[in-house]
Amino acid sequence: MDLGLRQQLKLSQQLVMTPQLQMAIKLLQLSQLELMDTIHQELEQNPALEESMELADEKERGDETPNVEDIPSLAPSLTEVSIEEKIHEDHVDWSNYIDEYNTPGRINFETERKDTPSFESFLSKKESLEDHLLWQLMMTAPTAEEERIGSVIIGNINNDGYLEAETEDLLQAALCDMDAMNAMLSRIQAFDPVGVGARDLKECLLIQTKRLGLENSIVHRIISDHLHQLQNKNYKLIAKALKAKIDDVLLAINIIKDLEPKPGREFNEEEPFYIVPDIYVYKVEEDFVIMMNDEDMPRLQLNSYYQNAMKQKEPIQAHVKTYLKDKIRSAAWLIRSIHQRQKTIYRVMESILHFQREFFEKGILHLKPMVLRDVAEHISMHESTISRVTTNKYAHTPQGIFELKYFFNSSIKSFDGDAVSSASVQDHIRHLIDDENPKKPYSDEKISDVLKDKLNIDIARRTVAKYRENMKILSSSKRKQY
Repeated sequence: MDLGLRQQLKLSQQLVMTPQLQMAIKLLQLSQLELMDTIHQELEQNPALEESMELADEKERGDETPNVEDIPSLAPSLTEVSIEEKIHEDHVDWSNYIDEYNTPGRINFETERKDTPSFESFLSKKESLEDHLLWQLMMTAPTAEEERIGSVIIGNINNDGYLEAETEDLLQAALCDMDAMNAMLSRIQAFDPVGVGARDLKECLLIQTKRLGLENSIVHRIISDHLHQLQNKNYKLIAKALKAKIDDVLLAINIIKDLEPKPGREFNEEEPFYIVPDIYVYKVEEDFVIMMNDEDMPRLQLNSYYQNAMKQKEPIQAHVKTYLKDKIRSAAWLIRSIHQRQKTIYRVMESILHFQREFFEKGILHLKPMVLRDVAEHISMHESTISRVTTNKYAHTPQGIFELKYFFNSSIKSFDGDAVSSASVQDHIRHLIDDENPKKPYSDEKISDVLKDKLNIDIARRTVAKYRENMKILSSSKRKQY
C-alpha cells in the first residue's frame, strides 16, 4: 500500500462573496430611512467620502435675494449702527419714565417673542404613565412609608394602566402589611387617568362607573355579573337575568362602550412609524412615469484631497497608503452600490407596472395574481434579488402608498377559469361587510355564497374566515348590532 504524498490538479467552481457584492446585497434590502442612516454613518467614518455641495450651491443660488447695494433708492436711507454708541444718563428723563410705569392703566409687557419655540419643544421625551402617577402621588404629601408603597405599586403598572404583579410579591417588595397595601392601591386607583391601577378589565370598568356615579345602576350590574354575555352580545340573556327591558340594557351597553378599557393609552410611548416612499408613480396623460425618491439623498463623491495624495510622487508611509487605499475603495464601492440599488429598484418597479397596469389605473379590485418568479424572469434577475428589493420598500401610486410586497399575492380560481388575486378578494369581502345590514350581518358561509353568485369566485368558507381574521374583522355574531 503506497502512502506517499502526491500533487493533483482539480478544477472546481464555487461562489465567492466579494466585499463589493456583500455591500451591494446589504444596501439592496435596506429601507429608505435605513439607507440614509447608513450613508450618514459612512460619511462620519470614512474620510475619503464626502457629500457633493453642487446641489446645495444650486439651491442657494436659486433662493438668493437681491443685495441692498444693488437698489439705489434704499442705499442712502440705510445707516450703519455702531455698537460703541452708549446712552448718556444726562439725556434720560427719569421722572417721565417713573410716571409712565406708575399709571393706573393696564400695561402689557412683551415677555416672549412670537417666533420663540414653545416650552413643549424643549422636552426631551413625552411624559410616561409612571411619571404622571408618581407626580400625583407626591402631590398627596405622602409619608416615607406611603411613598415607598406607592412607588412599588406604580412601578408594577404596565403601559395599559393595569397592575400586573401578584399581591404577595408587592407585599414583599414594599415591606408592609395588607391593610397599608390596599389603602395605597385605593388611593392610586383614584388618580388620573380614570381606571388606572386595576387588576383586570372588570375592575377597570367598575372604577370608571364609580367615578361616574353609576354604582347601583344597571351598567354596574352588567359589568359585575354579565361581562362574558356582553362580550358575546347575548343581550336578551342579560335582560332576562336582570329582569330589565331590552331597551334599558342597550342604553347601558352604549354607556359601557364609551368607557376606556386601556387607561394608559394616552401615555403610550411607542414612536410612530413613518413611511418614506422609495418610488413615486405618477400618471401623465395616458402613461405612467416612475421617479425615484432622491430628495433627501446626499450626492456622494470621493474626496479629491486624498485622491491627489495617492497620486503624488512624494513617498507615503506604507500603513498610511494602505489605509487610504482601503477607504477610497470602500467609498467607491458604496457609491457604485447605491447607484446599482436605485437602478435595480427602478427596473423592478417598471416590471410591476407592466404586470399590474390595471391596478394603477382602476384600483385594488383589478389587482392580478403575481409571484416573484414573474418579475425575475421578466427582468432576468434571481428571485432572491427581487425578494430583497421588495422588502421594506414602498411606492407612492395613484391608488395610495403600498409596499412592493403587496403586489405579489396568491391566486384564487374562478368558475370561468380566470385567476383572481387574494388581495382583491379580501377587498371584496371588506366591501361586503361594510355594506351589510348591521342587524343581520353576513356569516362566512353567506359571504362565500355571495362571492360565488355575484363575482363567480370559487372560495371556501374557511378561506373567508382566514381572510376576515387577517383583516381583523370580527365574526358575524360579534358584528351584530341591535
